Amino acid sequence: MLGLPGRRLPSAEFLLLLPFLLLLLLLLLLPAAPAPHRAAYKPVIVVHGLFDSSYSFRHLLEYINETHPGTAVTVLDLFDGRESLRPLWEQVQGFREAVAPIMAKALQGVHLICYSQGGLVCRALLSVMDEHNVDSFISLSSPQMGQYGDTNYLKWLFPTSMRSNLYRICYSPWGQEFSICNYWHDPHHDDLYLNASSFLALINGERDHPNATAWRKNFLRLGRLVLIGGPDDGVITPWQSSFFGFYDANETVLEMEKQLVYLRDSFGLKTLLARGAIVRCPMAGISHTAWHSNRTLYETCIEPWLS
Repeated sequence: MLGLPGRRLPSAEFLLLLPFLLLLLLLLLLPAAPAPHRAAYKPVIVVHGLFDSSYSFRHLLEYINETHPGTAVTVLDLFDGRESLRPLWEQVQGFREAVAPIMAKALQGVHLICYSQGGLVCRALLSVMDEHNVDSFISLSSPQMGQYGDTNYLKWLFPTSMRSNLYRICYSPWGQEFSICNYWHDPHHDDLYLNASSFLALINGERDHPNATAWRKNFLRLGRLVLIGGPDDGVITPWQSSFFGFYDANETVLEMEKQLVYLRDSFGLKTLLARGAIVRCPMAGISHTAWHSNRTLYETCIEPWLS
């Protein structure tokens, strides 16, 4: 076959490869496919403890922003410092007004991280809020079954009292005006505790009240309860209170499953455990003021539940 003068015809191999080369060129010129959509992380609400403020949680905020970028984190700046001694029901009302708008905008739900005394505030919120949408409630070294120990906080607040006689103050109407007395739990004066406690005995369902059934129903809206604490805490006494354990009358610690509030399922603990919705994360070597700044603790016990 004659060709054009001075030109060579393409080889047969080139002609065979030509369609594939054109297809490759077309693929290179096409715009890149969009990255697969990742669901946004649920908002996180942080509630501080006794004598704390939002500044104490700067490390926790840094960890969340680093591991879950784009997460909306709100560290509530209410009842800071000495104001945290206000009665807990007053604090619950203030925090309720602050969290309600955040929950209303979070259609997929929110996570609560609540430290020390703040863990009791949050548990009360879960009880009284009919339409809360909390996925994970992370209770960070919180005296969930109460406090019975001499600490620096107590010595500052009640310098002439020891734990053995503090019930005389805490189980009086005057004493119940202090937050710490709202969860003072003297195992040697159980009757006084049940009759006088205006907060802990109520949210535990240990004393009858008209809202008990509704509060239990509200609490069970919770997706997951994460309990964190440890033997080197140095403040929460007994430290097992962070896991709903507490002293009997002989000051022997009974674990959660042996507590009456669990056995009677008075506010929903037994039901939560039965459906696999309670996570216990004990960790040694962490003092009370370091729970919210310890990176290993965050990665082990908090980050996995911030969906």
